[in-house]
Amino acid sequence: MPMVVGVMLRKIKDKVYADAQRFRLRLNDKIILVTEHGIECGMVCEREKNIQKEKISISKVLRKITEEDKRKLVENEKRNLKAYGIVGQKVCEHELDMKLACVQYTFDRSKLFVYYTSETRVDFRKLIKDLGHVLKTRIQMVQIGARDESKMVGGIGICGRTLCCQSFLKCFNSVTIDMARDQDLSLNTAKLSGLCDRLRCCISYENDTYRTIKKELPKIGTMITMLEGKAKLVAIDCVREMVTVDFGNRLFKLVSIKQIKDSK
Repeated sequence: MPMVVGVMLRKIKDKVYADAQRFRLRLNDKIILVTEHGIECGMVCEREKNIQKEKISISKVLRKITEEDKRKLVENEKRNLKAYGIVGQKVCEHELDMKLACVQYTFDRSKLFVYYTSETRVDFRKLIKDLGHVLKTRIQMVQIGARDESKMVGGIGICGRTLCCQSFLKCFNSVTIDMARDQDLSLNTAKLSGLCDRLRCCISYENDTYRTIKKELPKIGTMITMLEGKAKLVAIDCVREMVTVDFGNRLFKLVSIKQIKDSK
């Protein structure tokens, strides 16, 4: 079994496994490797481990990134920007129902990836043929989702920090409106949505904790017995681990969750 490392490729951050060979690679090291798409630049995102070769395609590490490689990456970025303008113009000329997200050359510029979003199926055969004549390289169209687009483009979330999908998330977990309901959040989808117009990924972070705490407590509206007498459970604050009870005539009291558990 070969010794491989996990490598993130391109702005979409596709993960591949690459044979580490003689190189001693650490997390976040930038490397040049051979993939099924050509020679590419990637970043090590997973430490060395053994893997069964027949189960997955394995790329080959050529070298750690050099100063010359860095200069080529700067040149590639300039070419990416130029290609973006050309592709955008051709999309308009062909009147295609698609939104261009990003274009990116492989390190050796043998292929250009065109990332786009669309609500419908797009026939881009004529577009690819046209782009091939102009850009003189292979073209690969890649349809992505709204979350992937935010991950590639980046931005600042409502919290004031860099988007989670761009900074550290490696995959997207399912986020549902029930999670917001469990956390007693406002069910206004405009407030719950991120820049991608999908439910914010952070809603799922603490959901298991909320469910665990609420599972051990009576449901809201349940009558419970306190030292002061009977009271109705009217609100649960999982963050502060406090609940609000009503003894009647709107006589509210804030008590700890522990007191409620002890009174059961």
